[in-house]
Formats: sequence, C-alpha cells, structure tokens
Amino acid sequence: MDILSEITDHKRIEVELQKQAVSPEQLREQVRDLMENSPAPRRSMKRALASSPAGIIAEFKRRSPSKGWIYKTAKADEIPAAYEAAGASAISILTDAKFFGGSLRDIRTARPLVDIPILRKDFIIDEYQLLQARIVGADAVLLIAACLTQEECADLTARAHTLGLEVLLEIHSPRELAHISKDVDMVGVNNRNLGTFVTDVENSFRIAGQLRQTIAGVRNVPDAQDSSDNPRNLPLLVSESGISHPETICRLRTAGFRGFLIGETFMKTPQPGDALKGFIQGIEETEAQKSL
Repeated sequence: MDILSEITDHKRIEVELQKQAVSPEQLREQVRDLMENSPAPRRSMKRALASSPAGIIAEFKRRSPSKGWIYKTAKADEIPAAYEAAGASAISILTDAKFFGGSLRDIRTARPLVDIPILRKDFIIDEYQLLQARIVGADAVLLIAACLTQEECADLTARAHTLGLEVLLEIHSPRELAHISKDVDMVGVNNRNLGTFVTDVENSFRIAGQLRQTIAGVRNVPDAQDSSDNPRNLPLLVSESGISHPETICRLRTAGFRGFLIGETFMKTPQPGDALKGFIQGIEETEAQKSL
C-alpha cells in the first residue's frame, strides 16, 4: 500500500467516527445558522492570488509522512499571523492529525488573527469535511484528484460552492486532467508524488502546456496562458510543493502559474514568517534583475 492509499483509508474511517460523534444533520444546522447570522466576509483565495505580485500560499505544517516532524511546537496563533505580516497572499493549514500533526482547531485559532484567505488542506472525500471547513472559518478547500473519481470531484465542488467555499483542485499527472471542470476555481499541480512523496518541481513545467490546453477547452476560450487577465473566468493555476528558490517562482509565472504553495521551505526554519519575508524579497530582486 502506498502512502496515499494508507492516508485515504484512514480518512474514511476517521470521518465515519466523527459522524458518530456529531451527525451530518447537526453540522448542516450549524452551517445554516452561521451562513444566516454571521456578518464575516468571505475571502476569495483566487482573487487574492490573481492580484498579488508574489502569489505565495504559505503553509502551516508541523510534520509530513515522509520526513516526520518538521516543526512540532508550531503554534497556530503565531505563525499564520507572521505569514500575513510577511506578505503571504493566502495561508494553507493542514488539518490531518495522524500524518501531518494538524487539526481543525488550527484554522479556528488562526481565523480571527488573519484577514487573508485560509485553505483547509486535507484529504477530503466527504461533504462532512466541507461542512467542518465552513464552520471553522476556511475560505477554500483542497480536492485531490488522486483520491476522487471525476463524479465525486464534481459533486464536492458543487457542494463546496453552496457553502461559500472556493475549490483548489490538485492534480499530479496528465491522466488526472480529466478531473478539471469549468466550475473549479483553481487548479494546482502537486510536485510531490502522493504515492512515494518524492518531490520534483519540474512536474509543474511538464504539465503546464497540457494544463492550459485543458482549461481552454473546458472554458471554451482561445488561450488560457495568462489566467491573471481573466481571473473570474479561468481557473487560476497553482504550483504546489518543492519550491525553495525565488528564481523558480519567476520561471513558474512565465509558464502561467499565479499561485505558489510553499510549506517546508519556511516551516523548517525557527521563524517561518521571516523566512517568507526574505523569500518574497528574493522574488522582487530576481524580477528587478530580469527587467534590467
């Protein structure tokens, strides 16, 4: 069994146990009350990335299945706010406990402390997890093509939208391009193989051309090269994982990507916010040198 299969099998058991503690009907009632009575604005991750010169989705991540603990004592009431202060466009928070050391409490803790969008990053296979994400204050959710059929992906996308959640659809290989529909808000290319957890940032470049063609076909537009020109119509492209150098961001932008999810590069340092600040300065310096 590869790592992805192990995680998804565990996730199905976990969700069923959670349903026994709090029924889906109870969660739906909480969401209805929240959506009717909460004045809190919804934050668009897609718009935040499209309008940002850096487009960094800074990730709050304590551990990984392949590397173990990265920052075991990381605090959700400190690092997300430091990320925002350093210039992050959005924040990704891992909520899986067993494999990544996270929890929904991390989003609930960070939400009142930051004004930028928060992505619930988990292995979502059930509407129940979407309801949880809405309750704790997430603005977007990750759907992983490798975990879902095309029909499941389309259904969860539609259900997420009814809850006011945006969807980042993650693919890893060209065979998953068929999961992309006109309704997804963002499409991410994961540079980490979820079966082996080996990372190769060149994966984004290999898939970029086919990805743009697929999106153009789904949206029936002549060219999907630059999603920043039409952010409301085209899914915005995101490159995920394995990005450790500012120069890579500049190359990825040339290939059509506008969002860049980075976690370990920052979380393996004592001060992730400071690491992000230096990284963004590196992007600015690289862009300045290119314009000379």
